[in-house]
Amino acid sequence: MLIEMTIKGLMVDPVTNMPIVILKDKEGERVLPIWVGIFEANAIALQMENIATPRPMTHDLLRNIISDLEGSVDRVVVSDLKDNTFYAIIHLTVRGERVVVDARPSDAIALALRTRSPILVDETVIDNAKTVDLSSERGDTERLQKWLESLDPEDLGKYKM
Repeated sequence: MLIEMTIKGLMVDPVTNMPIVILKDKEGERVLPIWVGIFEANAIALQMENIATPRPMTHDLLRNIISDLEGSVDRVVVSDLKDNTFYAIIHLTVRGERVVVDARPSDAIALALRTRSPILVDETVIDNAKTVDLSSERGDTERLQKWLESLDPEDLGKYKM
């Protein structure tokens, strides 16, 4: 089952200092943190803040190419989690033909923001993410888990980088 989610915010992992995209379902019952690279977080943050760049960034270019090819982004799906790595799929329609493209979740999310497309997550990904070992040290994993569980939704409104 696919669950529609929105970006609640961008944060920095206090353990690894890596950016985290926080996805949350409409009911506010499920939260999915996805660790991303600094450049990907920047591309997402720029779009979240509606900051225009003087030249198209990669995700803007991708949106423009899809549009120029008479296509549209129907949705992006965070589809799998294997070996602590998230996977995503971009669902397109190009000249009436359905096309599915493999992508990193950060790229798919950045493109979804630019095209105002829904972000969906497979329910099994959310369930499996709760048990993933995010750190090689058990103490860090437990500390990060407690931190994620204690997040106040108001804290997720702004990103900190």
